[in-house]
Amino acid sequence: MSKHLVLTLSGPDRVGMVEEITNLVLKHSGNVEESRMARLGGEFAMLMLINVKAEAGESLEEALNALQNDNYKVTLKYTDTTASQKYNGWMPYKILINGADHEGIVHKIAHHLADKNVNIESMETHIRQAPMSGAPLFIMEGIILVPPEQKTVWREELSAAAEELNVDIEISTYIG
Repeated sequence: MSKHLVLTLSGPDRVGMVEEITNLVLKHSGNVEESRMARLGGEFAMLMLINVKAEAGESLEEALNALQNDNYKVTLKYTDTTASQKYNGWMPYKILINGADHEGIVHKIAHHLADKNVNIESMETHIRQAPMSGAPLFIMEGIILVPPEQKTVWREELSAAAEELNVDIEISTYIG
């Protein structure tokens, strides 16, 4: 029997972190099923879903928690992967938003989606310099899940929110 463990880790960025952590997972009979990793500022952040044999779970927890001695913040939580089935029948869409950077874009978009009962499955945001002017450009990419009872109103209202923020938006059906 196996269990699913969610690992959240953040701390100082250094070469070899991913190798070190995946080696710990492997040594404790675990398998990485899903992960997201990024360097944010000078910090390294990792989110990982690990499938681990029940009898090896405690030793893996101890090994991962030991990373706290190296200035890493570690959070571990066992999860029930069947909980994601509550979104069966919801339609996935990809959204891409870009425009001049200013405060409040993420909040306004997230607020609109929550107001329409739309779930954010994943989201990434970046600031890039415009090629000619060097002005900061905001880019948001995400996958959202729209409940079956939401027809097209959510799309029209999200587009209106983007217009109010003076950013461009592209919405497309997502095929994972």
